[in-house]
Parts: sequence; structure tokens; C-alpha cells
Amino acid sequence: MLVKIYTDGSARGNPNGPGGYGTILSYVDAKGAEHIREYAQGYQKTTNNRMELMAVIAGLEALTKPCQVELYSDSKYVVDAFNKHWIESWQKKNWITSQKTPVKNPDLWKRLLKAKAPHQVTFIWVKGHDGHPQNERCDQLATSAADGNELLEDVMCEL
Repeated sequence: MLVKIYTDGSARGNPNGPGGYGTILSYVDAKGAEHIREYAQGYQKTTNNRMELMAVIAGLEALTKPCQVELYSDSKYVVDAFNKHWIESWQKKNWITSQKTPVKNPDLWKRLLKAKAPHQVTFIWVKGHDGHPQNERCDQLATSAADGNELLEDVMCEL
């Protein structure tokens, strides 16, 4: 089954303000009907990159069986980590970058890898705030979540 996942993250006052993510899952069933689910959550204090990662994680963790996934993100941070194979290098070097500094957000990268494992995922970059309908909707979900009243604590966030 092919599932398309669209994601976006947002942080107000990055890096230590409230933030949120928005995720859309879309698939077309055998009868040609499209099914769409939306996910969003806000956090009290976080970073934009953490919210970009959480959007991807939320989408992948929502899948209940192995899928072929096209994952659309406006985050070069996320897309390049996979398409430029940074993630493999980070893992081999025990989560150290090529600049010999610790990888930021290793908790979320590890969670993302676990969520991604059962699936065949293709990461596709889309230009943010450029009229892409699903990206614009994910941005609305993320910013609304960041501005909401039910914000969670991002306990692993290093500000």
C-alpha cells in the first residue's frame, strides 16, 4: 500500500518558544477513494528541527502495517539526513557529525529510525510556503498546535 505523508514543524521564538507539528497521511484504497488523516501536537518549549522530526515520527508511527511511503517535507534537515546518507554516517560514528560534534536530537533520530524500519520510505523535499496545498495545511496544523492551550513538555529538548 502506498501512503503519502506530508509533514511540517514550527517553533515560535525558535529555539526556546512553543512549537508544534502537523502531519497528513493520505492513501487511495482499491476502489479509488482517498483516505486522509491529520495529526498535530504542540509543545511548550522546543525547536523547529525537533518539530520537523516529530511530524515525520507521528506520520510513520500512525502506520499499522508495513507500507511504501512517500514522505514530503520542507525540512532539508530531515530530507538530507536520509537522501545524503548523513544518518548512516552518524550511526557509524556513534552519533557524532563530520565536524566531530554530537548530533543534535539523537533521541528523535533514533525514534524516527525505529518508526521507519518496517516501511520503504522515500524522502521528498518540497519548498515551504510556496503554495503546495498539503505543506500549507501542515503548516496551519503546526502553527495552530504551537499556539494552542494543550502544550506538552518536550522533555529531551536541549535549549
